[in-house]
Amino acid sequence: MPGGTTLCRQGDPPDALYIVVSGALGAFREAEHGRLTRIGEIGAGETVGEMALLTGGTRTATVKCLRDSELIRLSRAGFEALIERHPRAVMPIACFVTERLARAHTRPRYALRPKTFALVPHDAGVPLMDVAKAFAEALRHHGATEILLAENAASRTPDWFHRLECACDYLVYVADQQPTAWTRLCLRQVDCAVLVARTSAMASAWPALAPDPTGASEGPRRELVLLRQAGERPSGTAGWLAETGAALAHHVETPADLARMVRALTGRAVGLVLSGGGARGFAHIGVARALRQSGIPIDLLGGTSMGAVVAASIASGWDDYEVVARNRRCFVDTNPLADVTIPIVSLFKGAKVSALLRREFGETTLIEDLPQPFFCVTANLTRGRSDVHDRGPLARWLRASVAIPGIIRPVFDHGEVNVDGGVINNLPVDVMRGLGRGPVIGVDVSTDDTFTAASDAEAEIPLWQRVLGRRRRGVPNIMQILWRAGTVNSGAALRAVSEQTDLLIQPPLESIDMLDWKAFDRAIEAGYAHTMRLLERTPRPLPESGG
Repeated sequence: MPGGTTLCRQGDPPDALYIVVSGALGAFREAEHGRLTRIGEIGAGETVGEMALLTGGTRTATVKCLRDSELIRLSRAGFEALIERHPRAVMPIACFVTERLARAHTRPRYALRPKTFALVPHDAGVPLMDVAKAFAEALRHHGATEILLAENAASRTPDWFHRLECACDYLVYVADQQPTAWTRLCLRQVDCAVLVARTSAMASAWPALAPDPTGASEGPRRELVLLRQAGERPSGTAGWLAETGAALAHHVETPADLARMVRALTGRAVGLVLSGGGARGFAHIGVARALRQSGIPIDLLGGTSMGAVVAASIASGWDDYEVVARNRRCFVDTNPLADVTIPIVSLFKGAKVSALLRREFGETTLIEDLPQPFFCVTANLTRGRSDVHDRGPLARWLRASVAIPGIIRPVFDHGEVNVDGGVINNLPVDVMRGLGRGPVIGVDVSTDDTFTAASDAEAEIPLWQRVLGRRRRGVPNIMQILWRAGTVNSGAALRAVSEQTDLLIQPPLESIDMLDWKAFDRAIEAGYAHTMRLLERTPRPLPESGG
C-alpha cells in the first residue's frame, strides 16, 4: 500500500487481521471537528485489527500507511480457522493487545520523534544540496544518518527502504522542486516534509505539494524552513505558513540556528516557560543567563505576563546584555504605570506600557517572524478561557498578557476582552509540553507566602492619615490587592502543571515586592545565583534528549 493511504477507518466492521512486513502504519483517533489525532505507530512485525476480531466490535482507530508498506492480510474466516486449529495462538495475541492498550493510555513525554525527512525546495534559488549536507551533518550528532537521492534510490523496493530505515537512525530524502515520481515517493516514505524556502522570496504555492495521483490523500507532517542571509531579518512568515499549513516555522541563518531546528524536529528541543510575577519577573533574565552559561540550549520560549516579555526578549535574538539593557529602559528608567485614569475600567490606561513595548519590540513585529519560536498566554474573559498566541502582532499580545485586571486596561480584540494570562494559567508549561518538542523548563517567580497583613490590619485608617500619605504597616495597598486577586488562581494550577516540567526553577524572591521595579538588579542576580546552584547540585538536570 502506498504511503498516505488508509487501511481501515474508525467504526468500520472487522474484516481481517493485517501483519506489517515492511514500512510503518499510524493509528489515528477522531477528535473534534473530524480531525485525526495520532495515537500510535505500528511497525514491521506488528499486527493491525486483532482487537476488533477478538472482541467482535468495530475498529477503534483509523489506520493509515506512513510509508509505502507491505502487509499480509488474514481474513476473518482465516483468523477464526487459525484459532480453532491452534487455540494457544490466542495467548500471545492477547498479551500483545494488553501491551498496546497500556501504551495507548500512556502519553509519550516527547510526542514528535520523526526519523525520516524529505527536504523539499520551493524554487531553484534554494541551495538544496548544501542544506541537505548541513542538515544531515547536524542529525549525525544524534545518530547514524544517510542522504537519499533520486539517482541511487528512486528504483528501490519498499523492502530496501525498510531495511535501510532499520539500519539508520535518520534518513534524509532530497526531493525535486516539481511533483515528480521521485518527489511523490519521498513524501510517501517520510514522517516529516521539511519545506525549504528563502526569506527574500515571495510566499507562493509549493509546486511539489500538488495532489498525488496515486490516491494518497494526506502527506506527512510539514515543517517550514526559511533561509536568510547574514543580517537579514525574518519577514513574511505568515504568508509561508498560510501556503504550506506547516506546524512550525524555523528561521535559519547560522549553524546554531540549524542545530536548534534539528533539535526541534527530533524531539530534543528545550522549551523555556516563564511565569508572571510583576517586578519579580526580572529574575527570569538571570535564570536564562545561567542556563546559557551552563550550556543548556533555549530553543522554544513561552510565558505569561512579565514572563512573556522576557521570553519575547530572548526569542527576538537579543544577547544577555541587550535583554538587560532593553528591559531596564522599558521598566526601570521610566515608570510604566504613570498614566493614571478615572478608575472605571482600570487604575491605569496602559497606553504608556503599550508605547514602551512597541518601542522595544517594534510597531509591526509579528510573533511568527521572531528568530525563535515563541508564544504568550492571555486570559480571555469573554469566553472564560486561556488563549495562546503564537502568531499575530507581538507588542499587542504582550500588552494583553500584562494587563492585570483592575490595574491596566484590558486589550479588546474583535469584541473579546483579553487580560493578564496569569488569571487562568500563570505558568503555561502544559502549552509547551503539548508541542511535543522535547524537555520543558518551567520558571515560577510568583508563589510565596509574603502576601500577608498585620493582625489588626482590618482596622480602618483615618482619612486624615491617608490624606497625609500615612498607611498602617502591614496593610496591602489597592494595587497589591488587585495584583494578587488577578493571579490567585495560579497557585492550584501551578501544582498541577509543575509535574509536566523536566526542571522546575523557583528562585527565592520573598524580599522583592511584585511592584518594586527598582529591584531590577537584585531580581536578576537572585534568579542567576539560584539557577547556578541548582545546576551545580543537579549535573544532568534534563533528560538525555535535551542534549
